[in-house]
Amino acid sequence: MSRLDDLDLSVRLSKAEGKKQLAAAQQRLAGLRLLLGGQVGPGTIGPPLLVLFEGWDASGKGGAIKRLVEELDPRHVRVAQFAAPTHDEKRHHFLWRFWPVLPGWGGMAILDRTWYGRVLVERVEGFASEEAWQRGHGEIAALEAGLAAEGTILVKFWMHLSAEEQLRRFESRRDDPYRAWKLTDEDWRNRDKRPDYEAAVEEMLQHTDVPTAPWHLVAAEDKRWARVAVVRTVCEAVESALVARGVDPSTVLPEKEP
Repeated sequence: MSRLDDLDLSVRLSKAEGKKQLAAAQQRLAGLRLLLGGQVGPGTIGPPLLVLFEGWDASGKGGAIKRLVEELDPRHVRVAQFAAPTHDEKRHHFLWRFWPVLPGWGGMAILDRTWYGRVLVERVEGFASEEAWQRGHGEIAALEAGLAAEGTILVKFWMHLSAEEQLRRFESRRDDPYRAWKLTDEDWRNRDKRPDYEAAVEEMLQHTDVPTAPWHLVAAEDKRWARVAVVRTVCEAVESALVARGVDPSTVLPEKEP
């Protein structure tokens, strides 16, 4: 059974409620980030925090990332965007280019597009052989298992929306001179191959959704709901990791939002 089809895309937040819930979640995350960085609490640095974003074109990854870092000190978080590998990057193992941006202890990094390109776009577009992308599932799982074993908190998002809503957003971008740059011919070609991408996503989830590095499927039909869900999910992941290490985050955090 498809996991994507199980996602409820009807969830919504009003403008007022979305603003209220987002502000509370961002305040909660700001406290957690200071705790991980050793700026509050016992003063010792916490584990690395790595947040990965994948999803459909126009699913709101950029907007979600903006809200995730909005209330954080920009010196305490790194956002890295990955497009197609360069000629030199193709000379190396596909995971090689990601290592320099991974966070160390006390650090936080957000990846806009990730190593999952090997089993998604490279698979569907034929940029990797079947043997290579099939092997990629195991290589990615092994990398993430190693990071988790070293203490990294991994939070992985798939931003999901319907084909109808994606088309509406594409057309809105196309007709807006200040946003038309965000829409490319490649976006339209990818949309035509949506069934192939859906199959690739389902197989990706099957092979790489594990307790130490779980996937979080976000209903992104409503941007306000999705942005709140992303910030809250990161907060919950950090809090769970800290509790597992014997740290009570409630001693330095503001009261959680209802």
